[in-house]
Amino acid sequence: MASISLEEMKSYLSKTLSSINRNKVNGLLAEIDFRRYVSNLGFSSRVSCGGWIVRSDARGDFDFGQNTAVFFPETIQPDVNYNADRHLPEPHRGLHTICATFHQIGIRSYFCAATINENQSGGKRASWQSTELGLPEIQPYMPFPDSLQGFNPRRRPYKYERFHADTSNIPEHAVPEEFSKESLRVAFNSPFYAEPSDVDGLFWGREKTYPIEIKEKTRANDSSIGDFFGIDVGPFVKLAFYAARRGNLHSMFVVREIDDETTRNLVKWHFITFEQMARYASWVFRPGGRSMTGGRSATIRIPINQFKILDADNLRSL
Repeated sequence: MASISLEEMKSYLSKTLSSINRNKVNGLLAEIDFRRYVSNLGFSSRVSCGGWIVRSDARGDFDFGQNTAVFFPETIQPDVNYNADRHLPEPHRGLHTICATFHQIGIRSYFCAATINENQSGGKRASWQSTELGLPEIQPYMPFPDSLQGFNPRRRPYKYERFHADTSNIPEHAVPEEFSKESLRVAFNSPFYAEPSDVDGLFWGREKTYPIEIKEKTRANDSSIGDFFGIDVGPFVKLAFYAARRGNLHSMFVVREIDDETTRNLVKWHFITFEQMARYASWVFRPGGRSMTGGRSATIRIPINQFKILDADNLRSL
């Protein structure tokens, strides 16, 4: 059977992720908890799973940032048959509608379906087929990433499976989603030069589409601005990119506030749109904590009183 086990997924992640620290795991859990929470509020059809946004880098004929694409994987479940001749799934109607916004501003978007293959040494890997979203007609599945254009090819495939990370701290329920996203990232970045960044999800409002950045935070205090949540410079710049492309595309920063970093008990869900965040974020950076890559981050402070509570009424207003 063309399937992959939970342990094989974890083994793959141990080779492609340089480290899996507590910060990384908490981020994964916050994304999953966010979709569960929003679905329980009655908005399951308006929120998507996570994926990747990538843009060309300059090693070749295309300039840096000249082309951009987004792609979202189906979540591969352990011990389920993903054989080559299976009927590939139809993308969720909500995701197709959301991605029409990307298409309108020149960002091509794709949903990717998996096939599980066994290599000569007996290891299991996923290969991918993609269908382009956001177009009036349903598009056929094509080999991924071969069908993508606008990215500079590498002279030889890059070897991502070279690490020995400890995956024991990833909860089992979070493994399939992380494996699917990571497998898709490696499938794209192995043959192409590109700058990737994860998309934690998309929310489809009444009039606007919102790419989402989700973080788990404890509140901090500074005498100059009061209680605040911080966001690293990298995610802030990504949200600014969405704002620069505009059209009907906006973005939001979602915070799962916890009481402390040990128990991680939920205090409240908050969110702020990028327009509001850019208006009130402090202009002075502060040193942050350890990033997911282990280095120190630069943090932008945003007053908590500029966030809204993430509840059904406020989601309906978007």
